[in-house]
Amino acid sequence: MPRPRPRPRPRPLLRPRLRTATATACAASAVVLAASLTAAPAAPAAPAVTPTATGAPIRWGDCPLERAPAGMRCAEVTVPLDYADPAKGTTRIAVARIPATAPGRRPLGSLLLNYGGPGGPGIASLAADPKPFAKLGERYDLVAFDPRGVGLSTPVSCGGSQETGDEVPGDAASQLAALRAVAERCALHSGPVLPYIGTVNVSRDMDRIREALGDRKLNYLGFSYGTRLGAVYAAQFPGRTGRMVLDGVDTLTEPLTEQALVSARGQQRALENFLGWCAHQYDCVYGTNTRTAREKVEALVERLDEHPLVGDDGSHFTGQDVVGAIGAALYSRSLWPDLAAALARVERDRDPVPLMELGGPDESPPTDGPTKIPDDNAAAALTAVNCADDPDRSKDKASPEAIEQEIRDLRDEFHRTSPVFGPGQLMTVLSCYGRPAGTDFIRRIDHPGAPRMLLVGTRGDPATPYEWTEETARRLGSAVVIDHKGDGHTGYAASACVRGYVDAFLIAGKLPGGTRSCPAGE
Repeated sequence: MPRPRPRPRPRPLLRPRLRTATATACAASAVVLAASLTAAPAAPAAPAVTPTATGAPIRWGDCPLERAPAGMRCAEVTVPLDYADPAKGTTRIAVARIPATAPGRRPLGSLLLNYGGPGGPGIASLAADPKPFAKLGERYDLVAFDPRGVGLSTPVSCGGSQETGDEVPGDAASQLAALRAVAERCALHSGPVLPYIGTVNVSRDMDRIREALGDRKLNYLGFSYGTRLGAVYAAQFPGRTGRMVLDGVDTLTEPLTEQALVSARGQQRALENFLGWCAHQYDCVYGTNTRTAREKVEALVERLDEHPLVGDDGSHFTGQDVVGAIGAALYSRSLWPDLAAALARVERDRDPVPLMELGGPDESPPTDGPTKIPDDNAAAALTAVNCADDPDRSKDKASPEAIEQEIRDLRDEFHRTSPVFGPGQLMTVLSCYGRPAGTDFIRRIDHPGAPRMLLVGTRGDPATPYEWTEETARRLGSAVVIDHKGDGHTGYAASACVRGYVDAFLIAGKLPGGTRSCPAGE
């Protein structure tokens, strides 16, 4: 049998907890696995200069990537490390731009993109595939950036991984001490930017990028976690908010524990939608009864956790690898046929390779070029931002026994919510143990006075449930909602109906009144 080795999960448009890294842990431990990036730095050529509103130029040059689309140029914007105390120094934010392509038509300025995360590099994502934004790119300069601590923007690291190690004793006190040691290791390897990572500071960086680009207002398209960034920007800078679209809307109010529970519920709903679809396909390995199909998926996960498939080199493919592959495929309905075929292979032939391939190529971050992105950067940034955004730090003051009991109390609720995804989501509960307290600014966002904007929620989204779209729309108080009846994570790439509303707003300023609906498949 080929070597069954889990691979990085594809995240078309990313979001907290379930994106470039998968959060896991034992009952008193939390581990976030590293994910890979694709950017390969190279020496920049002599830069071009673009004047800015403040007179400080952006010096555009070659992009430090192995491959970049024609016309794409890169630069850095210097921002304060600590906006409350600029004397502490600065950090650099990497940005990239593809100029507007339609000749002879009045350009609309810049459109800042964020693909999600936290921990997702925007520059590599735009370079990999700008085609989905071709219509917008006719009138806008498409601009992407790597948020502070991510990718080419002074990346954070935990020295390789955030695992506590198998040698840690099983008692709660030892596990919690190991988690605190991991947090200390992250601080050691990340340098001065780590205490100032988080959505509030990244949104301030976005305003500096807007200023450096010479735009009076920020026009913005954010996906998944990028919707949290957009909402926080609108709350901090309502008078500088231009045309803003948030697709796959994140929560602004729920603590990480509740987010994990809601995420498990959303993933379970997406799995059941997939199994309902599979039941109407020829030769679905789980048959036509969706209830027994759910039970068979649960049995597969349990069976491979107890008895993993072992490759020729001794590597293992476990039930949790199955969970990760299913979770990846649920992000896009276009992957459902591949998921059905892969599950049939592992059920009938004990062959995990097709499931492994749903995770994409087994690649590591490149090692050449003047800037080395740490292998664990995406995972380190994911945890750091999620923790910086969550003010609930009471667990650090509780006794190990009380924390262990809390996990026991939550276990049944998470399992009832989703026997497949609940256990893994539960293990994110302690991911912030030992880290500094987060900000409560995001929780306090309430009708900030920003202009009307467009929010897109997808009913079958496995990562950002539709109820978060409605919740965030109420908090912003100025949002028009597109109710996409389809499946998968976010709507812009999947639905021509959604794209029509989004493009009309961003290009022509046309915004409907009230909630509008986009049917599945349109």
